[in-house]
Amino acid sequence: MVCIAVTPVADMQQTLRITEIFYSLQGETRTFGLPTVFVRLTGCPLRCNYCDTAYAFSGGEIQTLDTILDQVAQYRPRYVCVTGGEPLAQPNCIPLLGRLCDVGYEVSLETSGALDISATDRRVSRVLDLKTPGSGEVARNRYENIGELTSNDQVKFVICSREDYDWAVSKLIEYRLEQRAGEVLFSPSHREVDARALADWIVSDNLPVRLQLQLHKILWNDEPGH
Repeated sequence: MVCIAVTPVADMQQTLRITEIFYSLQGETRTFGLPTVFVRLTGCPLRCNYCDTAYAFSGGEIQTLDTILDQVAQYRPRYVCVTGGEPLAQPNCIPLLGRLCDVGYEVSLETSGALDISATDRRVSRVLDLKTPGSGEVARNRYENIGELTSNDQVKFVICSREDYDWAVSKLIEYRLEQRAGEVLFSPSHREVDARALADWIVSDNLPVRLQLQLHKILWNDEPGH
């Protein structure tokens, strides 16, 4: 008699390691201030100097995509943001994004820009971070991603110094980012660059970018669940 091992159905389902799922106001990007469900995936291959989500580097809980979708649906949201960590470090992030779009949510993906975005659903607004020298991870930028951008996408620079600002302006010009993406966002690194100074630089240079402040830090000072 030949014995055949049967894999339980649950084991065959796609899974992700999740740090948290919560409902709050979007603190950044073009949907700034709008109620949004955040799905924070665990793990990140980068270690940016200004990272404020180091708690998502490890741990988390393995969940099926069905379970994740069920949790998101409980909030009846219009907007869903998949973030991390680095969401694309987990391959099953790709099918999660597609399924969220299929349900009818307006979906965004916050990604470091170090991993290939080409397989992501084009219905998703991909918020692509270009790492500045001040991040400590500038060498990890995957510039091939720029060619994948559409008007539905956004490019973000976190500015740590005047030198970072000048570097970001050079990339804005070199890649004509305002023509490739729907939004280009310049954000001051918390406690490193004065937001008013960054605003003055942007106005002085008449840049086609949006100054981005982090609403969640202003309102809740990075309290968990916000």
